[in-house]
Amino acid sequence: MRVEPLGLLRGRAADFALAADLALPLAGGPAAFTMVRLLGAGAPEGALALADVPADWQQHVMALTRALPPFAGLPSGRPLVMGVVNVTPDSFSDGGRHLDPSRAIAVGHAMLEAGADILDIGGESTRPGAEPVTPEEEQRRILPVIRELAKAATVSVDTRNAATMRAALEAGAEIVNDVSALRHDPEAARVVAESEAAVILMHMLGDDPRTMQDDIRYEDAALEVAEFLAARVAWAEAQGIPRGRIAVDPGIGFGKRTPENLALIERLPILAGIGCPVVFGASRKRFIGELSGVASAERRLAGSLAVALAAAERGAAVLRVHDVAETVQALRVAAACEAGAAPPVDAEAEEE
Repeated sequence: MRVEPLGLLRGRAADFALAADLALPLAGGPAAFTMVRLLGAGAPEGALALADVPADWQQHVMALTRALPPFAGLPSGRPLVMGVVNVTPDSFSDGGRHLDPSRAIAVGHAMLEAGADILDIGGESTRPGAEPVTPEEEQRRILPVIRELAKAATVSVDTRNAATMRAALEAGAEIVNDVSALRHDPEAARVVAESEAAVILMHMLGDDPRTMQDDIRYEDAALEVAEFLAARVAWAEAQGIPRGRIAVDPGIGFGKRTPENLALIERLPILAGIGCPVVFGASRKRFIGELSGVASAERRLAGSLAVALAAAERGAAVLRVHDVAETVQALRVAAACEAGAAPPVDAEAEEE
């Protein structure tokens, strides 16, 4: 059984609907939902008002309302911004630019100054068709960067390899971001379980970035991704990783084409029922270029911001982005528009 929240409201509309018992909070708020779609054997067709939900589905509806614990001990109540620092020669957007450790460190500090909450540091490209690198090479690239940036930031290591996870955590990383959802390396779950690190489990079609785009088939992409992630969370718990340390990522572009990516964005609230924060990464990706007609990944800022705001409105807790300053600014303005009041701004920023 899975429940998809529908009829999302935010701001004053959500407050009024909650006060009138016409809506329920999504993951503790501030968004609220007014209808649901029940998915599973024997479920009624179409959308249902909350008052019309059958008794045996009520517990599944209420699961959507539970507030989530802060991810990795970071502030809650607003979307967090995760800055991407690729220490690789071949990443799709910025490959080669940050391969020198001093350059990667400088970029990381600039992202922190721009408002990043997390820095996600990776040494292996997982773009479609990318060739794997050895854990030794991966560590050679990223460990000097992690050691330095972990002094000033919450650092996530973007890796599928248990040896790299262990070395990165010893170097100061606090989050493991695994595109394979701990499927690639049999030792990965044990490394995470024995640490105090948070982990991000991502959906990817298959378990190899080189072939994930070769045979894309879904009957219902949003539901299938939700079921996969729920199963991986349950599996991780069985390996000794508490649910409170787990986040999930629908894996935009990882074994998905534009139709599947758009379905996942539009139906992102379905992931709330898993009970874990949702990490969302679509920055500069190919489908944005397809929708906008912009071939160069570096020129997809406007489209990336549009997608990031759409995900934030639908409950994403962490936005993984290349353009930190612009994303922080867009989120701040969107929040002010929603609340009808401006958040505090420091004097230096106000003067600029």
